[in-house]
Amino acid sequence: MRRIIVVGSQGSGKTSLALNLGRKLDLPVVHLDVLYWRPGWTPSDKASFRARVTEAIAGEAWVVDGSFSGLAFDLTIARADILVVIDRPRWLCQWRILWRSAFDRDTSRPDLPEGCPEQFDWELMKEAWRYDTERVPVIEAERLQYGPDVPVVRLRRDRDLQGFLDSVSVNGE
Repeated sequence: MRRIIVVGSQGSGKTSLALNLGRKLDLPVVHLDVLYWRPGWTPSDKASFRARVTEAIAGEAWVVDGSFSGLAFDLTIARADILVVIDRPRWLCQWRILWRSAFDRDTSRPDLPEGCPEQFDWELMKEAWRYDTERVPVIEAERLQYGPDVPVVRLRRDRDLQGFLDSVSVNGE
């Protein structure tokens, strides 16, 4: 396991898991939000974003935080050794988004690009609420098209995430 993708709804815990995997396995973590968003939450154009993703995953080892299905998931899943899907209840993701937008405004987050501060965003709340019905089918279709042989691990609870993290090792044992 040297090329790992972690996907899940906003507020599901994917960044935390990606960072913990990167730390434990001594792998660079690629935060797709950092590559996509420009200062002031301005989206990148597709071509330049895909170029940045291609460069970021050119190495033989990494953890990717996010999918950006429809924009770059085809690039990452085609090179992945494993896809980790965090499947949390909607209410929990909503709560976490609200919590961090209220209390983490002044903290630095590695998954947010420069000039894009944490803030409350109704659109983000709506996207997280509809994640299962709108994003999951797109992610699954792209996985089947571009990475059908990539193993998938689905994690739902905190103990599932911790168990997965405990099970991985640098030597692959």
